[in-house]
Amino acid sequence: MTVFDLSRLGGWADLPFFTRNLPQIEATLAQEMRPVFPPSNAVFHALERSQPQDTRVVILGQDPYHTPGKADGLAFSIPQDFGGRLDSLGNIFKEIETDLGLTRSRTDLRDWADQGVLLLNTALSVPQGAAKAHAKLGWDVLVHQVLERLADQPRAYLLWGGPAQKAANRVPTQKNLKIESAHPSPLSAHRGFFGSRPFSRTNAWLQAQGFQTINWANPEEK
Repeated sequence: MTVFDLSRLGGWADLPFFTRNLPQIEATLAQEMRPVFPPSNAVFHALERSQPQDTRVVILGQDPYHTPGKADGLAFSIPQDFGGRLDSLGNIFKEIETDLGLTRSRTDLRDWADQGVLLLNTALSVPQGAAKAHAKLGWDVLVHQVLERLADQPRAYLLWGGPAQKAANRVPTQKNLKIESAHPSPLSAHRGFFGSRPFSRTNAWLQAQGFQTINWANPEEK
């Protein structure tokens, strides 16, 4: 009996990972003595929110935030009521302002997902206070299968940091947009993330493909 609710996976549900690989990951997680983030009901939030046929942009992160209350299952996203340091997300907001001249203050990135941006980490779980501790747990199999599923049409890939670039190294550049840069973490953002202009470049590419552009700024109030 899985501890994860897989009923909301939609078009991802038939990936072999969920029957072949997930049981072993679950068994390993059951032995983990530390709190694990995000909560089990949010581990597959990125896939649930961005269905294959709707995905136009892929942003690959590393692993979830390892601070209590910060990870929500979408890469780089932080619950709106978190109130703590933004770290990587704060640097993403700075680049949006520099790149587009727009302000983003909303930390919950569900509106990006709803526009077709898949916000997927290369590891989908992390123990409290132990970044990258689950990097070799087997989540890479899922990430590989997701990218294979998305190979059916051109998409934009924003690959920030070594793990993301390694995970997507088989994504061809001929038909897709691949923007590779340093990770937006405070430790590395100044090594090439700042000034990479990923948001304007992605929107220009989407427009050239005949796709609708992404509103990277705060969502419009409805």
